[in-house]
Amino acid sequence: MSSSDIFIGETIGTALLILLGGGVCAAVTLKASKARNAGWLAIAFGWGFAVLTAVYVSAPLSGAHLNPAVTLALAIKNDDWSTLPVYWGGQLLGAMIGAALVWIVYYGQFHAHLTDREIVGEPPRQPVKVKSVEAEEKAAGPVLGIFSTGPEVRVAWQNLATEIIATVVLIIAVLTEGLNDSGKGLGALGGLITALVVVAIGLSLGGPTGYAINPTRDLGPRIVHALLPLPNKGGSDWRYAWIPIVGPLIGAALGAGLYNIAFA
Repeated sequence: MSSSDIFIGETIGTALLILLGGGVCAAVTLKASKARNAGWLAIAFGWGFAVLTAVYVSAPLSGAHLNPAVTLALAIKNDDWSTLPVYWGGQLLGAMIGAALVWIVYYGQFHAHLTDREIVGEPPRQPVKVKSVEAEEKAAGPVLGIFSTGPEVRVAWQNLATEIIATVVLIIAVLTEGLNDSGKGLGALGGLITALVVVAIGLSLGGPTGYAINPTRDLGPRIVHALLPLPNKGGSDWRYAWIPIVGPLIGAALGAGLYNIAFA
């Protein structure tokens, strides 16, 4: 695989992943969406199908990593770091493109949701100045969950541990069941297995934090949320943003290390 194939494949694949995954979150969340209040099952299966679609589209070009944690784990497993920056660059760009496409698809629903006084309340007469961590957390806004993850209970060590453990599960599944013949990406059967594992993680381990298990899945859309001209959108909760980045990367390293010890 050339660097250009890797970058293009990861950009397209991650854009599809976030378009379909973020799309199901928007469908369940936003006012005037036909799928509103469909619930956690819809989100978990929606993300699983998003993974499946993105893997099959991008696998011929890049091996369908679609996740910096997977790329890091494979770099550790294969002791090959040469293409890691190319993978990570394509993944971040693709995640931002996918998040922007979600906004386009649900443009009218975003406007209806964020201008509904039952949802956002009365507009403040003066700009709100955030003076405390608690106030900043509350300022995260009513649609941030469409773009990025957040905890139901803010306990930093628990939130971090949840992301680490969930990512270890993903990485062990990918490395033992999902790789193609070259060992550098997902195969056809591996794509299906990985998608089902993502559904399982969402249903079993996703409740506390929303299961990022993918740094760019969280960071790219969070950046887009901060940049988009959404009325009454609230803050982007940057105080929490390090957890869905650091947690999956630690989980990837632990998962790859466990694989090398137990399976290699």
